[in-house]
Amino acid sequence: MTIRIPRQPIPDPLPMGSYSPQDVIFLLKNLNGLIRETDLKTRERLIQSGGHYSEMLPIEYQPGEDYLRLFHQSLRESSSKVAEAVGIVSEQILHRNGPQTVLVSLARAGTPIGVLIKRYLLEKRNLTLPHYSISIIRGRGMDENALAYILQQHPNYKLQFIDGWTGKGAITKTLQEACLDFEQKYGYKLDSDLAVLTDPGHCVKTFGTREDFLIPSACLNATVSGLISRTVLRKDLIGERDFHGARYYRELEAENVSSLFVDTVSEQFKRLDSEDLWNLRPEKPEVTWKGQKDLELIQKTYGIGDINLIKPGLGETTRVLLRRLPERILVNNPDNPNLKHIQLLAKDRQVSVEVFPGLTYACCGIIKQLP
Repeated sequence: MTIRIPRQPIPDPLPMGSYSPQDVIFLLKNLNGLIRETDLKTRERLIQSGGHYSEMLPIEYQPGEDYLRLFHQSLRESSSKVAEAVGIVSEQILHRNGPQTVLVSLARAGTPIGVLIKRYLLEKRNLTLPHYSISIIRGRGMDENALAYILQQHPNYKLQFIDGWTGKGAITKTLQEACLDFEQKYGYKLDSDLAVLTDPGHCVKTFGTREDFLIPSACLNATVSGLISRTVLRKDLIGERDFHGARYYRELEAENVSSLFVDTVSEQFKRLDSEDLWNLRPEKPEVTWKGQKDLELIQKTYGIGDINLIKPGLGETTRVLLRRLPERILVNNPDNPNLKHIQLLAKDRQVSVEVFPGLTYACCGIIKQLP
């Protein structure tokens, strides 16, 4: 199918991030020296007063030694479980799309998961699939220049979008809307299927598990995602033919565990049987948006005006504690071992942890409403 892009071909990206280009190519514009981070209180006030989170960057949270020890411990304890989920997702992707597939991870939480899926398919299926990481922004859509570039480089390939986990499904919905918008603009139909390792919100059909377990890469920010910041879309920084932007934190190289994470999980692939993993897949997974009911109850219970201030699941709750101003953390079972890092972060930031029985998710983070 010919894509109707009414402009010149998109130029090749410049090298970005700490991963090997054999693992992933970031389709992002390097904003080093062009944008400065905003402190948490200022950023939160700007967002809640109508500013968009994609127009500013948070200061990267630097965890203490206790927290880093917890990351390494969780990586050791869960690497085999993460590897199994990667395998289940990878087998589904291959059976659905075939070998002519481009892996398209959503920066930045999806990037290490895309790297793992690429490595799994190489090791277990002897397939070398291209893998790019691109920007998607809630309320702004997907990077159309990045999509155009991928389609120019890989005509007649299918695109498989990848993220780490689902929360309430905001990115799932943004992806669906972006794919429809892209088809209307350019006459090219994209498959909006989103593959994730964990789907506690019951938002997607391609997943490794619906258990809300801890993916160690959720514990950290740039230092487990190729030293890349959150993505940025601002008119004064991003031109008409630019990719969305991000910072490359070279100064954090000494703390970088991006390779450690993917290497540790990849080491477990040799113990997996591909056919067994295929048989572990859910045969007829239903998308019920089950988690949405939890959020509506929480919203009513605590009188929260904007449902976007509720961030469900281990991955999203971790991010609330790392880069937002949390008001409280809700947990289903305080004895859940997956909550160790949540408890530690909450203590560090002096945030209360409350039991909310019956949650679909292991936990939810509630962002403080500012006056």
